Amino acid sequence: MNSMKCDVAVVGEIYIDHIFTGFTAWPQPGEEVFTNEYKREIGGGAVNTACALARLGRKVSLVGGIGISDAEWFEARLLEFGVSTEGLARSDGETGVTVSVSMRNDRSFFSYHGENDKLAGRLQSKSVIDVLVSARHVHFALPLEHTVAMHLLPILKAAGCTTSLDVGFQPAWLRSPASLEICRAVDHLLPNEKEASLLCGGDIASYLSFAEDNGLAQAVVKLGSRGAAMLENGRRYEVAPPVVDVVDTTGAGDAFDAGFIDALLDGVGPEDCLRRACICGGLSTRRAGSLSALPTHQEIENIYEQIYTS
Repeated sequence: MNSMKCDVAVVGEIYIDHIFTGFTAWPQPGEEVFTNEYKREIGGGAVNTACALARLGRKVSLVGGIGISDAEWFEARLLEFGVSTEGLARSDGETGVTVSVSMRNDRSFFSYHGENDKLAGRLQSKSVIDVLVSARHVHFALPLEHTVAMHLLPILKAAGCTTSLDVGFQPAWLRSPASLEICRAVDHLLPNEKEASLLCGGDIASYLSFAEDNGLAQAVVKLGSRGAAMLENGRRYEVAPPVVDVVDTTGAGDAFDAGFIDALLDGVGPEDCLRRACICGGLSTRRAGSLSALPTHQEIENIYEQIYTS
């Protein structure tokens, strides 16, 4: 059994987000356009989920890699949310970068992996494994490599850690037959609708049946504005999200993951896990940016009482 130094260790790719908004049209080749709306922020699914869990009151460690030149600012920002930086590797390389450019009705992204390319190797190091086994729960926000997963997941299980996985939109990983073994080995797989469809080759009903037939312990699927669904022990659960004035859905799925994990650690049942996850994801969309509207535990309790117990 582990010594439980933290509630959750979140593992995944880490980025510095450069967010440009306010453009009316994409420039033509050779043209230059300007905006007065720009923000630099820490980002990536792992960062979003770690910060959301910390906002909910959990003790969280983030595991990943950043460049030493960005370390002071990056770590200070994480500490503002209460996220431990114990699991961060700092090197002479460059932190991953994403540039987001928004027009009126669409966004484009340009990304650079940077230190994220070294993450698979780091996950096999003793120092990182020591951080992971000290957690009650380990959440992976990346497409785990098969060899890494088959080495690491049994260690975590033996240490008493529960696990979850959100690979994001990774078509090659989701279509790979080898990935199914990884999906079986984690306790909770957390895809959205498109990702679930890629995994099973069908619709949501097909995915839930596919998951049950292929030994996925608890089949969860995020349905965006329609909420979420889950199949456990042959019983299907469906939950609608709260009504929210949506400003920006960036990172809502990552916040959903945080709400789900937080509920799991409280030991509540499947339906309540989905309810709290949907509330957390929904409330995260109230302001622009993936971190600016993350809810507190009290906010989730208040909404829960309004819509589920009234």
